[in-house]
Amino acid sequence: MREKAIDARHIKKKFEKDLALDDISFTIDEGEIFGFLGPSGSGKTTTINILTGQLNFYKGDAVIMGKSSQNLSAEHLEKIGLVSDTSGFYEKMTLYNNLIFYSKFYGIQKSRVDDLLKKVGLYDSRNKVAEKLSTGMKQRMLLVRALINRPKVIFLDEPTSGLDPATSRMIHKLILELKAAGTTIFLTTHDMNEATLLCDNLALLHKGRLVEEGKPSELIQKYNVDKKVIIHYFDGHQKTVAFADLGLVLADELENIVSIHSCEPTLEDVFITLTGGKLNV
Repeated sequence: MREKAIDARHIKKKFEKDLALDDISFTIDEGEIFGFLGPSGSGKTTTINILTGQLNFYKGDAVIMGKSSQNLSAEHLEKIGLVSDTSGFYEKMTLYNNLIFYSKFYGIQKSRVDDLLKKVGLYDSRNKVAEKLSTGMKQRMLLVRALINRPKVIFLDEPTSGLDPATSRMIHKLILELKAAGTTIFLTTHDMNEATLLCDNLALLHKGRLVEEGKPSELIQKYNVDKKVIIHYFDGHQKTVAFADLGLVLADELENIVSIHSCEPTLEDVFITLTGGKLNV
């Protein structure tokens, strides 16, 4: 049985009179990719800040790597990586010097920086001044910085936001390599396909409350109430039929059918079913 990397129990957090997190609980195993999904303002960043010791809370308990998040030591913090839209960097320094400065802080060899830059496609751009990098390049630079010290737990807040599909696939490959090496990954994303592909488990957050949690495939099937498929024919037309009627259709029309696709919901559909709202806002 795997150890728990993160254990959050009944967390409540207020900002003055506003309740930002309302009794949320979840656990994350070591080496797991955990998706934390919700629209802007739902409490995702607040949760990350609590788990990384940047915010206190007034009720509940949050433990990361066996230590209370409200009492993390320097030794524990060195085992945590974080990429968010508020991560800062030295704008007037080159991309490379930004990372070399950070590697020296941890006593990490330059070769580690070089290898990571090659993995995210930034090695040839290493001498560009940081302020002149595109949004996607800055995002990749911050990802490399978060990985330099080989963290045991890494928080990735929208890691592929603003990236083209090819670069996003490169980042996905790196995330899966991190998982294979035993890294625990806490991932927020608005890309539901990304969450379905990468996450072992996920939680759906709405207005500070968890509305559903589980494996992506299991959640999709749980809310697949219509049980229908779309049939495409050689003559170009298509039709939707219930699972129960599929056998009869195949018996009568198999020679005319090109393909059959299930009509299962997406994670976006599941979220809308549960809340009436959308994830990508």
